[in-house]
Amino acid sequence: MDPITGLAASAAGGGLFGLVGTALGRVAGYFETRQRLQHETERWAHETTLLELQRHARAEEAEGELALAEVSGRWAGLSASMAAEAAIGESYRWVNAVRGITRPALTLLLWLIAGLIWIGADGAGRASIIETATFAATAATLWWFGDRGPRRGPTE
Repeated sequence: MDPITGLAASAAGGGLFGLVGTALGRVAGYFETRQRLQHETERWAHETTLLELQRHARAEEAEGELALAEVSGRWAGLSASMAAEAAIGESYRWVNAVRGITRPALTLLLWLIAGLIWIGADGAGRASIIETATFAATAATLWWFGDRGPRRGPTE
């Protein structure tokens, strides 16, 4: 073989191997890029799910805190009402009697008003009026009598 032919064959062989190597590198790069993009897509989907779960957790926590604040407010109102009642103290017998009969009389009056509205109301507004009067009478009954049982001392 002549030196020029050997040189040409070596150049052609090296060029051919270089092209094959470049082609293999490009194919490998394509699969690497595709795998990297798939990984990024999965990572972003995971982060989106995580953020959504955190948002739901914060919303539930806020609802729980709101419910707790509402219940705490109710207990504070009841405690203040009971403290105001206890602060009145003893007075004349007739004053205590009038004070003692006021709540039952007002509650009975509310129920009588609710009954009269139920009997006398007619037309489209009847349902809302009856519901409002019943709500007021029930709230008064439970407020005045439901939470105000007799006080018991530590020995009972």
